[in-house]
Amino acid sequence: MKSSKIGSSTLTNNTVTSITNLGFYILIEGKEYFVPFEKYPEFKKANVYEIYNFEIISPTQICWKLLDCDIEIESLENPEKYVLVYKK
Repeated sequence: MKSSKIGSSTLTNNTVTSITNLGFYILIEGKEYFVPFEKYPEFKKANVYEIYNFEIISPTQICWKLLDCDIEIESLENPEKYVLVYKK
């Protein structure tokens, strides 16, 4: 008889891992990114459900339909290349 592996990940491939007063961390395909409220102020007013409710709409783009917000994954990987701040 073979024992099953003890402890398994409770995270899916794509999930928000934590929310702080400065922003939130999002795990996409095994890579974790920080989304700062300073650069993406629309999320600062969002509730927890709205932040957690996202989908990957292409290999390069994350979408929060409830907030009408999209973020390019490239902008999270290389924020220095994307100096513009979101304004509504």
